[in-house]
Amino acid sequence: MEAANLSANLGQYLVLLIYLLPMALIWRWRRSRRRKASRQHQEILQETLQAGLVEPASLHPSVNRDLCIACNACAKACPEEDVLAIIGDKVELINPTHCIGHGACARACPVDAITLVFGSEKRGVDIPSIDPNFETNVPGIFIAGELGGMGLIRNAIEQGRQAMETIGRKPRAKGDMLDVVIVGAGPAGLSASLGALKQKLRFVTVEQESLGGTVSHYPRGKIVMTQPAELPLVGKVKLRETTKESLMEFWKKVVGDTGLTVNTGERMETISADGNGFTVKTSKAQYHTRNVLLTIGRRGTPRKLGVPGEELSKVVYRLIDPEQYRGRHVLVVGGGDSAMEAATSIAEQPGTSVTLSYRSGSFSRAKEKNRLKVEDFDAQGKMKVLLNSNVKEIRDDRVTLEQAGNVFDIPNDAVIISAGGVLPTPMLKEIGIQVETKYGTA
Repeated sequence: MEAANLSANLGQYLVLLIYLLPMALIWRWRRSRRRKASRQHQEILQETLQAGLVEPASLHPSVNRDLCIACNACAKACPEEDVLAIIGDKVELINPTHCIGHGACARACPVDAITLVFGSEKRGVDIPSIDPNFETNVPGIFIAGELGGMGLIRNAIEQGRQAMETIGRKPRAKGDMLDVVIVGAGPAGLSASLGALKQKLRFVTVEQESLGGTVSHYPRGKIVMTQPAELPLVGKVKLRETTKESLMEFWKKVVGDTGLTVNTGERMETISADGNGFTVKTSKAQYHTRNVLLTIGRRGTPRKLGVPGEELSKVVYRLIDPEQYRGRHVLVVGGGDSAMEAATSIAEQPGTSVTLSYRSGSFSRAKEKNRLKVEDFDAQGKMKVLLNSNVKEIRDDRVTLEQAGNVFDIPNDAVIISAGGVLPTPMLKEIGIQVETKYGTA
């Protein structure tokens, strides 16, 4: 009897071993694989820190380590693929400069351990005060898109649509008053305008320059990255990687197909409260409206260097066509994607001499592909990169620069300053809109 029981017990142990051993081996293999991946991610993070690439360009994730369960859902959801990764038993931001504010990581986190924030402890970002419905602290004035900190085309489209849905739920204007004046015809403004058209609101869309807003001023042939988005009256737009020209053709077709009217070449000058609404004065007309939606960009007021000679006609603040600089000495100032793309596209033109000057020691806010291209062009002698340098003076035929205490001149025919845009804070404050400086906060 005892022998039979012993035999039965051994049989049970063998069966259990047969099941448990593979599970244990699989667990050990997965644990080993995870440790190896963690070491690799740690190495990437160290390289990022050493290179000084620690400042995200815009909206980015902040991980609550107390809540994070290291399920990796956030990293898998990120369209940029290598922004977040597990190190040890927590998720870390290993490539901050790769983040462009999709927000997919926060939506994918099952325990709400991720908060989307602006700025960092070292670099503050000025953001107008808006609520979840994109209404500012001034009731009736809304902000969507780049002005609110959302530079990504997809995010701008979504914000414009959502803001107009909120406006559409409000009581309609009476008499000759408009329901809304939309200021700006970039991605957010066009999306909002289509939303207003869909809801049969009485509205006017004004744009100080041309259809497309900031996008229309991108350099010729620039690759535009976006993500699928829902466009009112059009449906799902599945653009991912396209050229500036293709995107502009798409916008023009949408305007033509829907019958949307955009008043281009009409600049907004003032907004003032007027009874139960606002009076919007432009360079061409005056509108009485119940609501205002600001979808203007931040680049309308370019950041200047404040150096002697900056007023010369050869100084511009954006690149339109690289070919116009063929055979010339060109200085590009800045360390972001716009500056790097301008410098490399001009350097590809025959006979050009291009210098890229940046005040910091690394291109910490630019995309990796742009950084690698600049490094490659510099190594090949196609252009010259001057880090930790500053422009001291601009003259007719040369520019004076300072680097590490050395002051020197270089020949120059043209200067392109790509130092970003300045938030139109005076205009916002004049309207009564509060502006906050975010240091790594939501």
